[in-house]
Amino acid sequence: MNDDTKEDPSDDTREPSPESSTAYPARYWHRTPEGKIQCDLCPRDCRLQEGQHGLCFVRAREGDRMVLTAYGRSSGFCVDPIEKKPLNHFHPGSSVLSFGTAGCNLSCKFCQNWDISKSREMERIADEASPEAIARAAKSAGCASVAFTYNDPTIFAEYAMDTADACHELGLHAVSVTAGYIHAQPRTEMYAKMDAANVDLKAFTEDFYKKQTASSLAPVKETIVYLVKETRVWTELTTLLIPGLNDSDKEIGELSEWVAREVGTEVPLHFSAFHPDYKMTDIPPTPPSTLARARNIARQAGLKYVYTGNVHDVEGDTTNCPACGAAVIVRDWYVILEENLGANGTCAHCGHAIAGRFGQKVGRHGRRRTRLVVDNA
Repeated sequence: MNDDTKEDPSDDTREPSPESSTAYPARYWHRTPEGKIQCDLCPRDCRLQEGQHGLCFVRAREGDRMVLTAYGRSSGFCVDPIEKKPLNHFHPGSSVLSFGTAGCNLSCKFCQNWDISKSREMERIADEASPEAIARAAKSAGCASVAFTYNDPTIFAEYAMDTADACHELGLHAVSVTAGYIHAQPRTEMYAKMDAANVDLKAFTEDFYKKQTASSLAPVKETIVYLVKETRVWTELTTLLIPGLNDSDKEIGELSEWVAREVGTEVPLHFSAFHPDYKMTDIPPTPPSTLARARNIARQAGLKYVYTGNVHDVEGDTTNCPACGAAVIVRDWYVILEENLGANGTCAHCGHAIAGRFGQKVGRHGRRRTRLVVDNA
């Protein structure tokens, strides 16, 4: 496997795949005075010569244009609970059709979906489906939403945006699960079409982002602030806690205080457990006690909705009313055991408004995860 953690994105390019000759014309690029084509989608600013791919693998130069080789092609489709994204305050209990492509614009050494995000084989995205076919399949499966996930939808933005439009035509929501590493213009255009997002706030130091993801923290913070402050996109955050790397009291405290100060105390924050994988097989799994400690630190910083993930923790899965403390939605993994939501997403005990996007009722999809074949006819 290629080492894709180089610091200079202009030198980190890939050779083309045979399919590139039929690829979809991409947006967000310009020609440089040196004759290269520069991708303007994310802060990597990959500069490509003829036949080269960017670090993400799916955006490539073909002649005098940039193309998206993954348009209309997926690594597979599954029906998931919305809480798996994780989104606990966006139509809880509902089901979501999830899919991704291949590649990624980050180089996380701890990637939990590395077989998809780090794939360099087009065979990994052999399932063909148009945006309209995906929306129809989601509607037929009884899903409330379609999620762009498994790898970062930033790199297949055109496909995600077209699919979001098709979803809206059928009354479905569009969800982005992202690292938030994206330039301002495409961010504005992409998230004008999204209804919800979960952003990975992977750590809270530039050193971690540089060494462990080959990217930087500042653009991610900008994306989070933009989504919460300048759009109607319902936004939740996730931090994967890795023992010894980003799990200190100091860093968790600074992260939590930044969230409270810059985007508000009602933005849900999920702390997830790390499992050894990809290039970090020598680090042990995150102890449940670390997640509980992080949750307490974040709540002490004033955050009202803090969750734990990738572990069995009913308390850490439960939504509590910040006013009276009562359990509003009790979860066991993704199964909703009890719900006490009143009209318009209010606490049934005291009437306090719970932050989020709620439908007429809480769903009961549970933990089911179903592989789906999308008919592209």
